[in-house]
Amino acid sequence: MLNTILISVLGIICATVLGFLVGIARLSTNWLIAKLAAIYIEIFRNLPLLLQVFFWYFAVLRSLPLPRNSLQMGDWFFLNIRGIYIPRPVPEQGFVLLGIIFLLSIAGVCALKIWARKHQEKTGIELPTLRTSLAIVIIPSTITWFATGGPLHWELSSLQGFNFKGGLTVIPELAALLLALTVYTSSLIAEIVRSGILSVNHAQTEAARALGLPQRKILRLVIIPQALRVMIPQMTSQYLNLVKNSS
Repeated sequence: MLNTILISVLGIICATVLGFLVGIARLSTNWLIAKLAAIYIEIFRNLPLLLQVFFWYFAVLRSLPLPRNSLQMGDWFFLNIRGIYIPRPVPEQGFVLLGIIFLLSIAGVCALKIWARKHQEKTGIELPTLRTSLAIVIIPSTITWFATGGPLHWELSSLQGFNFKGGLTVIPELAALLLALTVYTSSLIAEIVRSGILSVNHAQTEAARALGLPQRKILRLVIIPQALRVMIPQMTSQYLNLVKNSS
């Protein structure tokens, strides 16, 4: 049960992010980007999921080197046939206080966003909140971090004998299943995103451009909110399919 919950949550997050990016790229005015996104979708959504699991596990992960010849990035990340080894966060005294300060900072950012939105609705003036939001989060958290002496350190993996000890280990079976579910489901979500965006009347885009909005804001403020009503029911079905496929 816990394995199903873990792989489902990770798969839904990764597939949603990747699917949105590929779906938007599919509608790009750049010919190369649009074609690459189309090829990605056509290949992975038409390959059986079980075949993709076998590919990632046997063709990719099982062909990695032994622990003594691991692919590594400094002393932080190691990749070999037995899994992926990453640093493990170890909280110390004062970590709870740091967490409370961070959560309060996030609450302050949310309050700032709400106030800025109400101000814009009343006056029509959009207030820049990015730098202020970053300051609200970074400054108190940094002060608390140094005041408590750095209440978090990272336990690194190290080769001891024939295998690595310490840190966190992502076993090949989990990595293969997560990769297969993410790639397969994201190709389906990409088509949902594409169809949702195309369902929005093109006059909405033209009106937003007439107001002088840049393409990024047109997509974020005009197109995506209207497309969600078409996308959400279909994406919910894909999430349920991902949970079932994880078994």
